[in-house]
Amino acid sequence: MKHTLKTASLASVFALVSMSCMAKEPAKDTAKPAAKSEKMDDLWGDSVVKLRAADAKRGQLFDDGNYAMFIHWGLYSNLGNKVKGKTYYGIGEWIMNSNMAGIPIPEYRKLANDFNPVNFDAKAIAQLAKDAGMKYIIITSKHHDGFAMYHSKADKFNIVDATPYGRDPMKELVQACKEVGIGFGFYYSHNQDWTFPGGGKGPKVDSDGKRATFDDYYKKKCLPQVKEITSEYGQIEIVWFDTPGSMPKKYVEELIEVVRKNQPDALVSGRAGHGLGDYQSLGDMEVPHHNVKGLWESVDTTNDSWAYAWYDENWKTPKQILGLLVSCVGRGGTYMLNIGPRGDGSVPQRAADALRGSGEWIRRYPQVVYGAGPSPWQHALPWGDVTTRGNKLHLAVFEWPRSGELHLPGLKNKIKSAKLLTSKESSAEIAHKKVSGWSVFSLPVGAPDKLVSVIEVELEGEPDVDPCFAIDPVVDTEILAEFSEVSGAKLKRNRWMEKFGEWKHVNQVVNWQPGGAATWEVDVLVPGDYKVALNYTGKGRLVWKVAIEGGEAIQNQQNASSVFHDYRIGWINFPKPGRYKVGASCIEGDTQSAALKGIKFTPLR
Repeated sequence: MKHTLKTASLASVFALVSMSCMAKEPAKDTAKPAAKSEKMDDLWGDSVVKLRAADAKRGQLFDDGNYAMFIHWGLYSNLGNKVKGKTYYGIGEWIMNSNMAGIPIPEYRKLANDFNPVNFDAKAIAQLAKDAGMKYIIITSKHHDGFAMYHSKADKFNIVDATPYGRDPMKELVQACKEVGIGFGFYYSHNQDWTFPGGGKGPKVDSDGKRATFDDYYKKKCLPQVKEITSEYGQIEIVWFDTPGSMPKKYVEELIEVVRKNQPDALVSGRAGHGLGDYQSLGDMEVPHHNVKGLWESVDTTNDSWAYAWYDENWKTPKQILGLLVSCVGRGGTYMLNIGPRGDGSVPQRAADALRGSGEWIRRYPQVVYGAGPSPWQHALPWGDVTTRGNKLHLAVFEWPRSGELHLPGLKNKIKSAKLLTSKESSAEIAHKKVSGWSVFSLPVGAPDKLVSVIEVELEGEPDVDPCFAIDPVVDTEILAEFSEVSGAKLKRNRWMEKFGEWKHVNQVVNWQPGGAATWEVDVLVPGDYKVALNYTGKGRLVWKVAIEGGEAIQNQQNASSVFHDYRIGWINFPKPGRYKVGASCIEGDTQSAALKGIKFTPLR
C-alpha cells in the first residue's frame, strides 16, 4: 500500500509536500469571485480531514485501487439539459436550480411520471467499470434534487414509487459489482435537498403550509435514508457525502456514527464536512501538480458535465484519461472518473469506448497504477510522469523523444536495470548511462505503445531524488508559476467556471510591482540556445523580461487576451551545464492585469 493504513499516526492533517526547489503552498484566492461560483464552491465545506483508518482492511480498496468510476444518474438525466425546448449549458444535475433552468418543485416532481430507464443494464455498467480498470463504483443514491434512485421508505419521491420503472436499480448494480469483482458505494447529498421541506436550499413550508426547519428534513428524510443505504445493500466501500454547506456538526457526527455502525469497513468522504471524513476529496475537476500527503482523491468527469447533457460530446480521449490517472497516482492520490448515463439508463458509446481504450492500457501495465506510490520528483516531468513500487520506478512516457534518448534528471541511486515494457510480463533491456547527474536511457526511435510507453527502472535502494526542475534537451519543458519563488508580486490560486459547474483551477502570479519576479531554479544538461515562451493572460500589450541570474536577459512586448495562451519572448542562452535561476517579470503595460501561469523552454532543433 502506498499509505501505511496500519499506523495509528495517520491521524494527521493533509498538507502539501514541502520540497526543495519548489514554492510553498500557493495562497488562497482572496479576490471575490462571481456570486454563483462563490455560493457553489462554499457548499463543499471543509474537506481537509484527518484519517481514521485503523487497519489495512478499511480503505484498502480505495488506497490500492487508485482508480474508480463515479456515476451521476437521476431524474435530471431524463432532461439532458433541455427544458421546454431550451438547452441549458452546464452540469446537468443542477438543471432544476435557479442558476440553470429554475424548474418549480411541482413541475420537477411531475418529471418522474416520464422517467422510465428501460435501457439500464447494471451488468453492462459494472462490466464497463471492470473493463476500464476501475476498482469500485460510487453512484448517486440521492442528489440535491431530492429524488432517490433507490426504493426509499422515507420519501415516496424515488424511482420505485414515483416512476413507471418501478424497480430498484441500486439492488441490481450492487449485485452486478459483486459478480464482476469490484467494490460499490453510494453518493448522498446530506445537506442540500431542493424538494423536501426544510432541506438545504429547499422549501421552507410543508404541504400543509406549516413552517419546515432543517431539523424536520434531517429527522424525516436525511437520517432515515442514510440508514437505508448503509443497511439494505450489503457491504459498501464508501459513503460519499457531498456539499455540507452550513450543516451543523452534530448532524454530520450522527450520520458518520450510522455509517460506522452499519458499515464498519467503509470510508466516509471528506465532503461530509467539519473535518470528519476519512480522506480528502479535492475540488471538482481538480488534479494537483504538487504531491499531496495522506489519503485523497480527485473527482473528474469524462466530458464537461457530470450528469448526461444531450449536447456534450467533448469526451476525454483514452490518452487524456491516462494522463490524468497517472498524474493523480504520481501525486499520491486516487482518480475517480464520472460517467453520466442517459435518462433511459444507457451509457453514451463514446464515453464507454474511451474508458475501454484506457482500460486496455492498464491491463498491460497494472503495476503503474495499482498499489503504486507517488513520484519522488513530486511533480510531472517534461515527457510524462513517474509512479513507484518499492525500489522500482515506472516511467510513463507520454511524449516519446524522437532523439532516441530519454533524459531523467536528479536520480541519485545506482540503477540495477532498465527495461522497456511491452506488457505486464514482457520487456526488453535498454542501455543507460549517467551524464552530469542525469540518467540517460537509449530508446528505439518509435514509441512501442501507441498511448503511453513504460520504462521500468530498478534501483539499488529506495528512490533518492533531487526534485529540482530540469530543462529537457529534447522535449519542451513547461514549468508552472506555482513552483516559482515570487517577490514583488503575489502567487494566487484562482478558480472559475467555463460553463456552470465546469471548474477550472490555476495558480498564477499577479499584482506585479516594479522589480517583481517569479523565479525558478533549473538544471541544464545540454548548454546552448532555448526558445522561451510565457503563458499568461492580461489586457493590451505587455512587456515581459526573462533573465538568467548572472547571465543573459531577453525582453519583448506581446499582446494579451482574457484566456491563458503561450506567447514567445525570444531565445535565451545557457552557456554550460549546471544550475541556473531564471526569472520572469512583467515590466510595462497594464501590469496589474497580467497573470502568469508558467514558462516554457524549447530546445532548438
